[in-house]
Amino acid sequence: MSKQSFKVCFCFRRIFKLKASEPPEDIKRVFEDYSDNGTMSIDHLHLFLRQFQGEDNATKEDAQNIFNSLKHLNIFQRKGLHLEAFFRYLLSDHNPPLSPSVEVHHDMKAPLAHYFLYTGHNSYLTGNQLSSDCSVDPIIKALKRSVRVIELDLWPNSTSNDVDVRHGGTLTSPVELIQCLKAIKDHAFIASEYPVIITFEDHLTPKLQAKVAQMVAGTFGDMLWRPDTDLEVFPSPDSLKKKFIISTKPPKEYLESQKKERGDLHKVKSSAEVGPLENENQPVKDETVTDSEDESDEDEDLQNAVPEYRKLIGIHAGKLKGGIANSLADTPKVRRVSLSEQELEDATRTHSEHIVRFTQRNLLRVYPKGIRFDSSNYNPLIGWMHGAQMVAFNMQGYGKHLWTMQGMFRANGGCGYVKKPDFLLKNGVVLDPSEFPVQTTLKVKVYMGEGWHSDFSHTHFDLYSPPDFYTRVGITGVPYDSVMRSTKAIEDEWVPVWNQEFEFQLTVPELAILRIEVMEYDTSGKNDFGGQTCLPVSELRSGIRSVPLHDRRGEKYKSVRLLMRFKFE
Repeated sequence: MSKQSFKVCFCFRRIFKLKASEPPEDIKRVFEDYSDNGTMSIDHLHLFLRQFQGEDNATKEDAQNIFNSLKHLNIFQRKGLHLEAFFRYLLSDHNPPLSPSVEVHHDMKAPLAHYFLYTGHNSYLTGNQLSSDCSVDPIIKALKRSVRVIELDLWPNSTSNDVDVRHGGTLTSPVELIQCLKAIKDHAFIASEYPVIITFEDHLTPKLQAKVAQMVAGTFGDMLWRPDTDLEVFPSPDSLKKKFIISTKPPKEYLESQKKERGDLHKVKSSAEVGPLENENQPVKDETVTDSEDESDEDEDLQNAVPEYRKLIGIHAGKLKGGIANSLADTPKVRRVSLSEQELEDATRTHSEHIVRFTQRNLLRVYPKGIRFDSSNYNPLIGWMHGAQMVAFNMQGYGKHLWTMQGMFRANGGCGYVKKPDFLLKNGVVLDPSEFPVQTTLKVKVYMGEGWHSDFSHTHFDLYSPPDFYTRVGITGVPYDSVMRSTKAIEDEWVPVWNQEFEFQLTVPELAILRIEVMEYDTSGKNDFGGQTCLPVSELRSGIRSVPLHDRRGEKYKSVRLLMRFKFE
């Protein structure tokens, strides 16, 4: 190797050499306050957890468990932790921003209408809305993330003797309904024991509806929840643990539409085909008799299918009829109504109170508008602010709105059900969040980050130098609370140290999601993605915390994390 080549190679290794991370000054001061002669004992650590971290219920056993988690490190000492060991603990998985407990802690005994539900849209698609495959894989993945509402579009197969799941009117390849049902049964309660609702978008004939009834009953058996009568109040999630619920339109609507179509067709035939009196016994009359026999067969099929299919339905769905106000009027029987994101946005301008009042007893499902061919999503806060329980998302997509959705449902033990704020459950509430007073102020300090050197190739961000990371921190919530801010970019560091603090005033902290995103600055303006996470403010733990970051699709990186401090005032 020439001297010049050796110099280039040496410089390349030197540039990409990882600099050891050092505790920020705040961490050093905290350690001094809770240690004695450079050693933090179990008693000191216990005091730190209770006083500084705000963990009022922390025990000495908890402190001992932290000690035990560090024993494999060379920096651990029997008498206690020195600064480096304390610093490594703060950056570890043993110090998460949300409670490490997976226990559900919201009241789960209220009616279903009192909860936000983790809801999927076209749950069977692997990618875009026009040409991707239909598969059980995205359904399984969603269920493993605690998604509790799965949508299936039902269509006759190519020979019209069985039922496929596919996105109608597109090039998406089908998957058999029975495969989807079995996948749902096998994976529904791995991540959460709370009920799974399956919404059917039904495009079937009566014969195939009867077949669906047999499939569903045969697959789920006693786990299928079927009320004896139409409901005046929905049951609670607690009472429906490990149950499946079917939600779709009753087949009566199909019967009415078919009869109307046949009636219209008969009128057309009569006016076009009735000839002179001497021809009234000719083939025209025979053809009418044949049509009548076909109608009789279909009516009989329908009469047989309707009771079976109708008995499947635990939550009746309906269409908007007679305008928003009329459709959302209170009725004795509870039901589900669906609106597109655009319909909801339009309706909130003039009928906010109607929507909130409707969602206090009934279910409202919001779905992406039809032009989102790329499986993108919309701002879920518009639905949540008005009490919509089923804000349906394309889980196979990515982007800030999906990250917000994932953040919301990290709450309540990640069970897929989040109790709605009290103000959405009371009549006479002021619906304009801008009129709400500031409830709390959240202070967020971004100390530093690490882990990119381990999880990314060393030339991923820049071919010739270490990355220039900066962090974006903000709130996604009601309009008054929503804001994003940025740290400065730290040049040429794999372990960036920012030491910057931000303050957020919150009027509706119950609906606030803390959004964190790391980017790598590029002078060309095309900044590279370095990780993200979203956290429900209502369950954020105060103190200094290790915040793991995720990739664009929500999968957690192995090593990438930030050290941050959260403080409520």
